[in-house]
Amino acid sequence: MPKNPVSRLMFASSDLSADMLYATGFSVPDPILYLEQNGKKTILLSDLELGRGRKEATVDEIASLSAIQDPLEKRLKKKPTIQQSVTEFLRKRRVKRAEVPADFPLGLAVALREAGIQVTPVDGLFYGDREFKAAAEVKKLERAIELTEIGLARAYEVLRAAEIKPGRKLIWGGKSLTSEILRAEIDCAILRAGGTPTNPIVAGGDQACDPHNRGSGPLKANSLIILDVFPRDSASGFYGDLTRTVLRGKASTAQRKVWETVLEAEELAFRGIAPGKSGQELQDSVKTFFKERGYPTEEKNGQWTGFFHGLGHGLGLEVHEALRVGTTKFKVGQVLTVEPGLYYPGIGGARHEDDGIVTQTGFKVLSKFPKVLEL
Repeated sequence: MPKNPVSRLMFASSDLSADMLYATGFSVPDPILYLEQNGKKTILLSDLELGRGRKEATVDEIASLSAIQDPLEKRLKKKPTIQQSVTEFLRKRRVKRAEVPADFPLGLAVALREAGIQVTPVDGLFYGDREFKAAAEVKKLERAIELTEIGLARAYEVLRAAEIKPGRKLIWGGKSLTSEILRAEIDCAILRAGGTPTNPIVAGGDQACDPHNRGSGPLKANSLIILDVFPRDSASGFYGDLTRTVLRGKASTAQRKVWETVLEAEELAFRGIAPGKSGQELQDSVKTFFKERGYPTEEKNGQWTGFFHGLGHGLGLEVHEALRVGTTKFKVGQVLTVEPGLYYPGIGGARHEDDGIVTQTGFKVLSKFPKVLEL
């Protein structure tokens, strides 16, 4: 055993830090200290969280914060800061060196260094194993995807029920159907099913030509509407992430062609994912496919058109995990999204997004929600 083995250290809320939730299995809103030392996992909890932590946390030891703070307060003759308390705890554990996530709190890092504890940030995933999902994690992801589909189903239901009035107006519940109203309906459906909504995209017309425009104002009939829904399962912390592009009314020839071309591109991408294959080559092949179909990616009048975003990303305890489809070589167990899109002002935006897992033989799509152009 090395004299001063490198420990691993985090200070974060597991409601906000996927690494903390992954390491502890414990959902807590306030920042807590996590120490991994010589293979032993310890968390330092306030009296408020001690009982729940002992029942729920998947660690080896639950340590008491007050057991550190009370004698320290007597010695200092004032209430210690969290930096002082953490430093004292680590001193008692004889921690000399620690790896920390890249987003570790700066003030705490400075305090630890001043106390003689060497802190080294780790780039990328703090826990590399998060990239590869075990069977139990895939089950949790499938539940998160179900929640996503519940939200999309409510959106389809509301859009189908909306009346088309002169001026391409959509009326639902006696008033104009807006992005905000439809978003609220999606959110409520997800909440009732046990999920946490995360401000989904409901963008129609030219608003959808900016892929991350959340959408606002009245939705129009005969206009492409992008529905990008990515809730968190409140029970597990895992995310789903699906996109569907729909239209209430009748699609023009141009709208239908864009929608169908994106659907073909998604199927092409599914077939191109297999262990050892290059994500960059796949991204390039999708872009080439679009160009050959008459949809080049180019800048016009200061606005990009065509396919100008990534083909997909990792998915798990974060909606955008570190993996990016366009920069990876595919490996068995990776869970990722596939989301090609085309965006042309005057026609609108179309994007199809599904979630799946890389297998020994290719790519298994986990999402099942139907793709329908006209509602």
